[in-house]
Amino acid sequence: MGPRRVLTFLLIAAIALGLTWLLACTLCAHGWSGPKILLVVCFAGTAPWTGLCATNALLGFVVLMWASDPARFVFGVEDRLPLRGPPPPTAIVVTVRDENFSEILPPLRRLLDGLDASGHGDAFFLCILSDTQAGDAAAAEEAALAAFRAGAKNPARIRYRRRAQNAGFKAGNVMDFLDHHAAGFELMVTLDADSEMSAAAVLRLVRAMMAEENLAIAQHLTVGRPAAAALPRLFQFGMRAGMRTWATGQGWWQGDAGPYWGHNAVLRIAPFKKYCRLPKLPDGSNILSHDQVEAALLAGAGWAVRLLPDEAGSTEANPPALPEFLHRDARWLAGNLQYRHLLRLPGLAPMGRWQLVQAILLFAGAPLYTAIFLVAAIEAARGGSVPAGPAAAVILLWLALLYAPKLLGYTEVLLKPAARARYGGAARFLLGATTEFFFTLLLDAIGTVNKTLAMFRLALGAGTGWAPQNRAERGVSWAEATRMLWPHTLLGFFAFAGFALGGWVPVLWALPLAGGLLVAIPLCVLTADPRIGAWLQKKRIAAIPEEFFPG
Repeated sequence: MGPRRVLTFLLIAAIALGLTWLLACTLCAHGWSGPKILLVVCFAGTAPWTGLCATNALLGFVVLMWASDPARFVFGVEDRLPLRGPPPPTAIVVTVRDENFSEILPPLRRLLDGLDASGHGDAFFLCILSDTQAGDAAAAEEAALAAFRAGAKNPARIRYRRRAQNAGFKAGNVMDFLDHHAAGFELMVTLDADSEMSAAAVLRLVRAMMAEENLAIAQHLTVGRPAAAALPRLFQFGMRAGMRTWATGQGWWQGDAGPYWGHNAVLRIAPFKKYCRLPKLPDGSNILSHDQVEAALLAGAGWAVRLLPDEAGSTEANPPALPEFLHRDARWLAGNLQYRHLLRLPGLAPMGRWQLVQAILLFAGAPLYTAIFLVAAIEAARGGSVPAGPAAAVILLWLALLYAPKLLGYTEVLLKPAARARYGGAARFLLGATTEFFFTLLLDAIGTVNKTLAMFRLALGAGTGWAPQNRAERGVSWAEATRMLWPHTLLGFFAFAGFALGGWVPVLWALPLAGGLLVAIPLCVLTADPRIGAWLQKKRIAAIPEEFFPG
């Protein structure tokens, strides 16, 4: 893995430094100013993430186009030979808190039935780990589980445990299970309340665990399931393309020090239980985002963590509307930024520390992106001069590299006839890709400002935690959207007023980068409107293969 990692970091550095140099050359053409210098400084702070996006995408694209079986080539473990014996006793662990069990249980029934049909069902036990507090929700949960057990072929294979307190959040829930309820199990399948795996996908990872004794985590790529609401439908269409190239590239160069995303994976219980007891943060609080820390701890202890970048058989649901989407992002941000306290944690390998840095970079650039937008507006308002052609070229190159994972993911589909056919043909796929890309430009502008505001709230001492999540599709009223997004909208109008003082050219430059702020409120309402979602479904815009070929 050494040469691959050297190549990767050289590419990241070259792209980051090259982009920053191009911007500096463009801005200095008509002389320097304070805002221009600040623009370059802020841009340089975001450039490593851009370099990482482009590098993972380029590497992944090459593997996807060159390898006959890209997922297997990257995974590096024999995972398709017939099982030489029965699978080891395996717990299918699902963590829940105040969830709608009418949505959770059917996918689990499909998984259990599929495992039974494979002839290996007796090795798998479903374990529901609940952090729902006592009351009506807990009673409803227990009643749903009782009915689910009653309809099972082997009720003893379905277990349920509810904690009185959710100490340690999800990670504490899992470790409590391992300490007190996991005797006799060797492996553990981790699922979230909104995720699903097929029996074939689970058995593939189990075979990998049996083939490589040093493998502690086998993480499956997870894609969005078909969605009716407009926001998750558009989001998962682009996310699927981007994550395929990203995960393939990441898996290729990270090898046995790969990521863990907390669900849709198979874990070896003994090393996980021994090495993944999370430390407290300096203020005594618990770590929110546990998964990357657990992967880093295992890699530091000499265990392998591998990523299988295959779409088949591993799905999850995405938030149904923009408020839930932004709340999820803010929760992830709070958890990932905690990693800054863990970078010097003893026992981590260099790649483990990189995993934590990478997770921080995912969110740390948000204030810098916001600052770039605001400083550019100030420079435009004060009449700062920038050559239009070179500036436009730098912006387009920046966007192409930043969005390289999904752009190259789209390119891969278009270059492969079988892949195009799975999406209903090239024309239909291009329509979905174009719609999604413009939607993403609008969404990312809103998300960037929202992350920036969330970071300010954290700096001011706002609390964080694991709050119950709404996963049900719903509409969003204009009043709710306005209450949540008026700061984003106001910031956008003030900034674009500054651009307008500089003329129509700066406004055109700013629109693809921050135009979403101007339409944040209507975008929130419209992407939650069932009529918009129904129209997209009817026209099959942003339809994924599972819609064309269900089952």
